[in-house]
Amino acid sequence: MFEMSQPAVTKHLKVLERAGLIRKRKEGRYRYCTLEPDTLETASEWIERTRQYWEESFEALDRYLESEESEEKTE
Repeated sequence: MFEMSQPAVTKHLKVLERAGLIRKRKEGRYRYCTLEPDTLETASEWIERTRQYWEESFEALDRYLESEESEEKTE
């Protein structure tokens, strides 16, 4: 089913639960996980802002390095 051990899956689910991204419930001997859409939306927005920040930062770094390289060629 999964290419990871059951303890590893359990550990990942605990992290997601602590982050509020999923909710777990137990019925009999089964445990069910439910996604928390509001929290996922908040996480998605944060990821998008962070992605934009890093893309802009790397683009600025790229421009800087290109300008330094062109200055070295003219010297």
